[in-house]
Amino acid sequence: MDATIKPIRPNKQPESRPAELDPAEFLAAAVRADQPRPARAEAEAAVKTLLAYIGENTEREGLLDTPRRVVEAFDELYQGYHQCPAEVLDRTFGETAGYDDFVLVRDIEFTSQCEHHMMPFYGKAHIAYTPVERVVGLSKLARLTDIFARRLQTQEHLTAQIAAAIDEVLKPRGVAVLIEAEHTCMSVRGVAKHGASTFTSRFTGMFRDNPAEQARFLSLVRGTTR
Repeated sequence: MDATIKPIRPNKQPESRPAELDPAEFLAAAVRADQPRPARAEAEAAVKTLLAYIGENTEREGLLDTPRRVVEAFDELYQGYHQCPAEVLDRTFGETAGYDDFVLVRDIEFTSQCEHHMMPFYGKAHIAYTPVERVVGLSKLARLTDIFARRLQTQEHLTAQIAAAIDEVLKPRGVAVLIEAEHTCMSVRGVAKHGASTFTSRFTGMFRDNPAEQARFLSLVRGTTR
């Protein structure tokens, strides 16, 4: 009896869409005014404990002021927790003479901190959106990037938050975000692969639905157009 071998048909997968983010993640400051927080003295004591843990003499001259300096550095590095992304995008301008193409700001340098090891990752963000009648000041896209970057992050979450905030507040026809970064938790520790870059992207609206617009965005980011 001859056997008939039939090809296996792959299951048709439904069209996927990025998971929706909770608006609380990208429209408001992450820290509420009434949220309980340790006192500065407690934070400095915690730094002193970590110094002792690695084997340091916390009473030697060079380390006497280190706990205070570390806490002050944290206030600067993580100031994004106290800033409101929606407020940055709130002011727009209507004098665009009917401009209907996308606006791209590329090479926005940023530094953030990996939430897994609290080590820096840094690189560039490239952001485009296609406005509907009104546009936002170009510097606001850089400020928005800094707000989210100055929190504990993963690169994937950072990319998604930037795109979601622009999409929700400006209501454009589409948003494109591409981030390229080097992670010191990978280049300095662990596998120690210096120079390795990580790329993440998020597209909404016309950029998500139109591959030609995605390609044009990527071409402009890479500087390959004439």
